[in-house]
Amino acid sequence: MLNLLYSPSLLRAVVWFDASTGLLLGALHLLLTASLAEWLGLPHGLLVVSGVLLLGYAALATRIARARTMPRGGLWALIAANFGWALASLVLLLGNAVAPTLLGQAYLVVHVVSVALIAELQWMGVRRLPAWAAA
Repeated sequence: MLNLLYSPSLLRAVVWFDASTGLLLGALHLLLTASLAEWLGLPHGLLVVSGVLLLGYAALATRIARARTMPRGGLWALIAANFGWALASLVLLLGNAVAPTLLGQAYLVVHVVSVALIAELQWMGVRRLPAWAAA
């Protein structure tokens, strides 16, 4: 089981999962902006900007996941972006810049936990890759 956590196959699967969730959430943020702003108590502009960022991130993650040899630098960029996203979500949750609804608070908590977990899995995977497995 422990070897599975460090396998290149798991790393690729995590990157694919990350890309697909980024695509889904980015599309939702852009297609349902008004409804999400009301339900979550998050600003319209924040949802639009985050939607665009998520779609760009998903495109990068897809490119990395599709590569025959996943680029190590690209993987580190995904990891940094994920930790940054988790931190930004935590700042929104704990700060006073926005006033999320209870549903919005839950949404932000899910982002903090899930994105940090994805970043951690990616970090564990990329650290264990042999030098030849990722350029």
